[in-house]
Amino acid sequence: MSAEIIIIIVGAILILLALIKNLISTKLRIPMGMLGVLLLIYGGYSYGGINLQGQIEQVDVGNKLQVNLPIERVQVISPLEGDAVECRILTMGVYPETLNKDIWVVLKPSNNKYYPQSDHTNTSFKRNGEWQVITRFGGDQEEAYDIIVYETDATASQFFSTTIQNWKDALSYPGLEIGEIPTGAREVDRIAVSLKENCRGVF
Repeated sequence: MSAEIIIIIVGAILILLALIKNLISTKLRIPMGMLGVLLLIYGGYSYGGINLQGQIEQVDVGNKLQVNLPIERVQVISPLEGDAVECRILTMGVYPETLNKDIWVVLKPSNNKYYPQSDHTNTSFKRNGEWQVITRFGGDQEEAYDIIVYETDATASQFFSTTIQNWKDALSYPGLEIGEIPTGAREVDRIAVSLKENCRGVF
């Protein structure tokens, strides 16, 4: 139970106690009732403010590769090799139905660091042979990026998820060195793109 709900409950109890005439003296009932009303207002305002749904993230969808069935490997189908992309795109791909590993997209900009990408699911969202993940770029216009796709085991997935969470908590995104990529992550596809506009400081 959240603190906001507890505050609302306490406020409601104080108001109820203040309304019972013979239980508490009149001198205490008025301040108790006022305190109850204030707690209700504060708790309701806090609960509404903290639990509002986040704004839906707008993403650009680029050119799409036509693939032949059946799908035999994990690969990127959007964007395409050599595309100029927006600051925030939906990277999409396909995978064989037999795949039992997670899929991670990792960006490698011109500083040669590696930046795992995630949305609310952390790993790329997989369903019916297709996967996707929101991909955020933070470089200069025309800067070159590699979009790298990894198949990962549970340990590698946890490493990427923990890394992203640590970066968010510290409000610092230093990137990973190649030697920090876990052994349970196997590269399965890579394409090169560039930025259509200046994305530095956008996020």
